[in-house]
Amino acid sequence: MTGRPSPAVVFARAAWGRAYVRVVGLNRELSWIVGDTILPVLGTAAYLLAYRSLGAPRDFEGFVVLGGAMTAYWLNVLWSLATQLYWEKESGNLEIAISSPCTVGALLAGMALGGLVSTTLRAGTIVAAGVLVFGVRFDLSEPLLAGGAFLGTLAALYALGAAAASIFLVYGRAGWQVAMLFQEPVYLLSGFYFPVSRLGRPVAMAASLLPLTLGLDALRQAACPGGRAEALFPPLAEVAALAGLALVFGLLARATLRAFETRARREGRLTLRWQ
Repeated sequence: MTGRPSPAVVFARAAWGRAYVRVVGLNRELSWIVGDTILPVLGTAAYLLAYRSLGAPRDFEGFVVLGGAMTAYWLNVLWSLATQLYWEKESGNLEIAISSPCTVGALLAGMALGGLVSTTLRAGTIVAAGVLVFGVRFDLSEPLLAGGAFLGTLAALYALGAAAASIFLVYGRAGWQVAMLFQEPVYLLSGFYFPVSRLGRPVAMAASLLPLTLGLDALRQAACPGGRAEALFPPLAEVAALAGLALVFGLLARATLRAFETRARREGRLTLRWQ
């Protein structure tokens, strides 16, 4: 007779099962790959051509490509993680998740891991097109710094998405509308297509509460020639701040998810459609 699996094993199995669905679903619907790779390149190309027509410094082209690549992760966090519990509720699947032996956090972790596959494909295509088609230059003389900035950004960003998931669910359609409201302003405040320092230091420092703001600034310093001339903070300080944001948002996500699960099991209202 086998014993009951440990909570860690249950968490890992649930996360893998949820991630597997997203990865396999991508392979079975190949048309999605075209929409997730080719079309986003066009938006980045428009900014590249605009900068070239205006005679902007070539360093800005690298800023644009990295910003276009990180856009994919922001949209994935916003629409495939932060609003996911709300969509699960509307489709009637949230009750199954609540009554299952795994935690909601395990399901969100699986969604994040599964979404990273298609999102990284999209981001990689944008970077590859920038280098191979438009001749954008990058300087990867500090790979550890670039890797730390990238991983720190993803950790903080997905922790923020997990924290927002239960909050958006509690507020229902109002939370979904807030998610729509956040989409475009983050493009500006994070400096997706320009150095965030150009917003002015007070505004840029306030925008540093967003992981993408610090992450993009650190990535540009680590990978783009001229990135440090437009920097907001030293790169190591930004990587350390990203680690702190990941910890804070992770603890917030844990607290909100526990509160949500307790309320859902006690009252049963949060898992019912239209309530």
